[in-house]
Amino acid sequence: MTSSIVRAALTGLAFSIAASLALPGHAQTTANGEWPSYGGDLAHTRYAPFDQINAGNFGSLEIAWRFSTTNLGPAPEYRFQSTPVMVDGVLYTTGGSRRAVTALDATTGEQLWVYSLNEGERGANAARRLSGRGLAFWSKGRDKRVLYVSPGYQLVALDAETGRPVESFGKRGVVDLYDTLDQGGDWDKRQIGLHSPPTIANGVVIVGAAHTPLSPANQASNVIGYVRGFDVVTGKHLWTFHTVPRKGEPGYESWLNASAEKGAGNTGVWGTISADEKLGLAYLPVESPYGDMYGGLRPGANLYGESIVAVDTRTGQRRWHFQTSHHPLWDYDIPTAPILIDAVKDGKTIKALAQATKQGLLFVLNRETGEPVWPIPETPVPQGNVPGEWYSPTQPIPTLRYGHQGITNDDLIDFTPQLRAEAESIASKHTIGPLYTPAVPFNPNGPISTLMVMGGSNWPGGAYDPDTHMVYLTASVGVNSMTICRYAEGSVMPHGICLGPDAGAFGGLRNVDVQGLPLLKPPYGTIAAFDLSQGAKRWEVPNGETPAAVKNHPALRGVEIPRTGRAGQPPGALATKSLLIVAEPGYGPTPGGKPGSMLRAYDKSTGRELAAVQLPAPQSGSPMTYMANGRQSLVIAVSGNNFPGDLLAYSLPQPKPARRPAAAE
Repeated sequence: MTSSIVRAALTGLAFSIAASLALPGHAQTTANGEWPSYGGDLAHTRYAPFDQINAGNFGSLEIAWRFSTTNLGPAPEYRFQSTPVMVDGVLYTTGGSRRAVTALDATTGEQLWVYSLNEGERGANAARRLSGRGLAFWSKGRDKRVLYVSPGYQLVALDAETGRPVESFGKRGVVDLYDTLDQGGDWDKRQIGLHSPPTIANGVVIVGAAHTPLSPANQASNVIGYVRGFDVVTGKHLWTFHTVPRKGEPGYESWLNASAEKGAGNTGVWGTISADEKLGLAYLPVESPYGDMYGGLRPGANLYGESIVAVDTRTGQRRWHFQTSHHPLWDYDIPTAPILIDAVKDGKTIKALAQATKQGLLFVLNRETGEPVWPIPETPVPQGNVPGEWYSPTQPIPTLRYGHQGITNDDLIDFTPQLRAEAESIASKHTIGPLYTPAVPFNPNGPISTLMVMGGSNWPGGAYDPDTHMVYLTASVGVNSMTICRYAEGSVMPHGICLGPDAGAFGGLRNVDVQGLPLLKPPYGTIAAFDLSQGAKRWEVPNGETPAAVKNHPALRGVEIPRTGRAGQPPGALATKSLLIVAEPGYGPTPGGKPGSMLRAYDKSTGRELAAVQLPAPQSGSPMTYMANGRQSLVIAVSGNNFPGDLLAYSLPQPKPARRPAAAE
């Protein structure tokens, strides 16, 4: 730590301590009107039992206050992805280009304090320099803390009342996460970081790891993203879970030819971790191993890549795991926290979890044992022909699906016969097929690539209604061209995804379209609802209006286009007592053609849109809600293009105070 800046606002506003004194630790629930955890609770349900804001008044919501993050760092931040927490009438969030932490009055939005850690070169060269997706809150008695991970990969504990570092935690409030990586080697420490919040369960702070996006060809030598636990009071390192097993540990045998010891980088947890404190388990959504789309140097299934792993919160010991993709080759990182649910099957209540994925597959598992609740058959999948690659003959494919999987000719755009013919011509030059069709070697004579669908969820995740046992998931459909190239002689990896000039005109991971229109039929963005007591999808609807670029395309003059929904980053969902609330990705179209995006309320039973309000910029963090002074607020981060990050609080209109007559002179 080179320096730190703490500014405490002298507002005279007192922080209530009554709630924390009543409990040995602050309750991780929204039932009392708060939003104490990134996902609302440690189960990551993103649910709040409030209905002051409902179908009848959602459309009249107004901005009660807004907070700009522009001055929370040396430059504006245009990818503001935070979801705040709210406890005891105070909102806590990260923000700004230096990932500052700030406390706001939940009623007025007034800034109470801000903390900024200047990490110098370490922060400037960090693997994950975003403003962060949030933080964690913890309390016991009068001791109340917020904890977050800095861009330079340091765990920081702050006094929740003052914003000052907790001197007794680590070294003056900071734990250097480089110090306990438990790995030798001459790797570059700057390739590892984290932008998700830590998870605190049973007195342990659990921290994952993320890596530099699109790491270079030598990523086999990258640091491995081990998961670690630290004492929330002292910062003492308690345990490490090896996401790539070491010799003698369960799963080591899944890395054939001892490849786990020959450079097995990445394999971190960059998404959020959920936890069940009663069971004493944390649930790790593990990403892909190194070489997102080439795994010839790591033959075998490669545990615990792309796996859900349940570990003991106090010891880090593995209790069970379930791998969602064997020998990952498609960059199908598990991007979001498992949602912990109660599923009622055959009249019995099962403690379960629901895991959304990038490929639009929903895995529902018993969270005590890891056994499937609803069928997940091992299914034969296509095999590839990249020299030296190893392919799994089967993949676990659940019966519960949403979004889009794989490509056939029937999926191609058909608004007009001309567009359909052009789409078929494009597809004929590539390899298409079902989910898990692997990449092909680059060949300018064809096929020039494999067309791959990214058709599911991403880090914002979904929401769960505990009253109805319904899970709600957003999805976005995009088509990429995926090609494997041979690297230059002497490279650490002989093959890998084409990203440079060697990729040729069509190589690499690139979008594929038809005259600027999506290659596939709509919908381009969806919301799906699953009844997890019946193991059935109840509905799936487009999320958002038809993009203007589609509606106004010259090739579609006179063609009636149905509502398509919008592609882009699948937005986060919020479930309340009476509503499902989801924004649409990207800008426009909006009423009156004003720049911005729409925040929409849906009927949870049918998917019918009930009302909408306009946002000045697209949703960039997941929405949350709380009650303060008898008033429900809906808070959401927005940013994009030239719009720096703002935190917006929407509430119902309040009566205007009567104007006093001017005093007589």
